[in-house]
Amino acid sequence: MIRLRPFVLLGLLAVAGPLFLDGCASKSGTSGGVTATPPKPRAEERVAAAPVQEIPAPPEPAPVPLRSVEMAARNATGEQNIPFPDVLFDFDQYVLRDDALTAVEANAKRLKDNRITKVLLEGRCDEVGTSEYNLVLGERRALSVKRYLESLGMSQLQVDTTSYGKDRPLCLQHNPVCWQKNRSVHFVVKE
Repeated sequence: MIRLRPFVLLGLLAVAGPLFLDGCASKSGTSGGVTATPPKPRAEERVAAAPVQEIPAPPEPAPVPLRSVEMAARNATGEQNIPFPDVLFDFDQYVLRDDALTAVEANAKRLKDNRITKVLLEGRCDEVGTSEYNLVLGERRALSVKRYLESLGMSQLQVDTTSYGKDRPLCLQHNPVCWQKNRSVHFVVKE
């Protein structure tokens, strides 16, 4: 039996050797056998959420002034409150049309009859186009009315002109009738 011992020992080494080496191989990085090692749990990085900041609500828009209030403020002339019809213009024009000539003549007569010496001509436009373009167009409309007043012999009248373009409409609705009212020159009596 002594002779069998080395063979048994060799047989045992042959069977147990790979198992023994497999256990050591996992430490060295090489694996000769199939062993299942549980995966190491990964540590997850968590980024803290930014604190939520409340944004204050925007302020409520100012109420749109009523047309009658605006008209009363624009036409207030101190002691005398004489209504002057607005001089209307065609779209994108500053040339006086026939009905505009009649309106300027009627306004000139009222100015003479009431011995008014100072007037402000406010040129206005509809909402089409840029603000810059409409400011220039409103100024040209006011100047064309001023030139026609001068041609009617109103040299004693001090006439100032300004343009509001589309920024101060007379009519606040969005329709063709309102746009026509805004393409105008408005007379304001100064004291």
